[in-house]
Amino acid sequence: MSEIPYKIYLSENEIPSAWYNVRADMKTKPAPLLNPGTGEPLKAEDLYPIFCEELSKQEMNNDDKWIDIPGEVLDFYKMYRPSPLVRAYCLEKALGTPAHIYYKFEGNNTSGSHKLNSAIAQAYYAKKQGLKGVTTETGAGQWGTALSMATAYFGLDCQVYMVKVSYEQKPFRREVMRTYGAKVTPSPSMTTNVGRKINEQFPGTDGSLGCAISEAVEAATSQEGYRYVLGSVLNQVLLHQSVIGLETKAALDKVGVKADMIIGCAGGGSNLGGLISPFVGEMLRGENQYEIIAVEPASCPSFTRGSYVYDFCDTGRVCPLAKMYTLGSNFMPAPNHAGGLRYHGMSTILSQLYDDGYMKARSVKQTDVFAAAEQFARVEGILPAPESSHAIKVAIDEALKCKETGEAKNIVFGLTGTGYFDLVAYQKYNDGVMDDYIPTDDDIAASLAQCPKLG
Repeated sequence: MSEIPYKIYLSENEIPSAWYNVRADMKTKPAPLLNPGTGEPLKAEDLYPIFCEELSKQEMNNDDKWIDIPGEVLDFYKMYRPSPLVRAYCLEKALGTPAHIYYKFEGNNTSGSHKLNSAIAQAYYAKKQGLKGVTTETGAGQWGTALSMATAYFGLDCQVYMVKVSYEQKPFRREVMRTYGAKVTPSPSMTTNVGRKINEQFPGTDGSLGCAISEAVEAATSQEGYRYVLGSVLNQVLLHQSVIGLETKAALDKVGVKADMIIGCAGGGSNLGGLISPFVGEMLRGENQYEIIAVEPASCPSFTRGSYVYDFCDTGRVCPLAKMYTLGSNFMPAPNHAGGLRYHGMSTILSQLYDDGYMKARSVKQTDVFAAAEQFARVEGILPAPESSHAIKVAIDEALKCKETGEAKNIVFGLTGTGYFDLVAYQKYNDGVMDDYIPTDDDIAASLAQCPKLG
């Protein structure tokens, strides 16, 4: 039997007590958010009407390397953290690879994903500020579920705008949110001005995260005592999710293993950014070198086919401008099962790191993703979420390359959550009716052409 156990656990006392802010180590900082009206860089106080004050400060903080995790948040973390780092011995055996494969499993809580790490932090700051409630969007539903759990814990109202295609494909995740007290509305809806406008502009649309964001922001700014919270993309979210990478690094160090390759699915950036942050920090400081791969759906390929420009964060164009890899805020992804990976843009932090060459990106087709998901489920005993399965696909590809070369690389990937609410997608794959929609160059060019022109 190997000296390294199947599951590498940290003790409760080894849960990180502070979030790591990778921006403090970045030589080139992410470009600032801009006021969409004036084009001027925003300050933290400019965000106060939309976000909680403390979260606005975190969003703009490029200097503090460590930010203490509040005691109430840390106490909540202890209910499901630390999460295990698992050595995928069974997958290695099935592949016949000399590679060593590890995955950080974030599905061991009711939300079924890593999203709870930031949801509880954002709910805490909303409660501390004395707010009545929060509004948000959700794609596949993991974020909405996590936020409904967090707001129930702190006694806050929660209003969720769920991308229409997911609202229809995943009714059970919607019901989990309602069980925790959230009001869930399919987006684009007819209950907001921006929702009505989007429905008029795109009749019969299945929606997008950009649409849902616009509606949630409008809802927050039109109700006294409410603020908007977001589950990915933002700097503050990647900050909170750094607990994933910090625990992963600590677990690897505990068994004397250095990762060679780190792989994560990429939609807006919360999982990937959280997983890689301490490893990228070592790269930025010149202490170590890693190969980092972001995996995105071929149907929404912001890294691999997008442009690095300033763009709106939402389809309704009510949010600040962010410089990011984007397909254009009007890009409407196909109604596929990539779930939370259907956002038109990418985190400003990850966009800058990618542009600076600290990471690579690959896009994969959804039928290939589900083939990898089922292969993983059959040998590792966990039914993975479609988002996580993008990382699984590339981890398997890399392990098979090691089989050809004989290299025993240490491959680490993020298993962001479970797929038990995604069985409609698995059914379509098993029935052979799942397709692989890939946008044309003309589709992407038309969307990018509508990005704002700045100087």
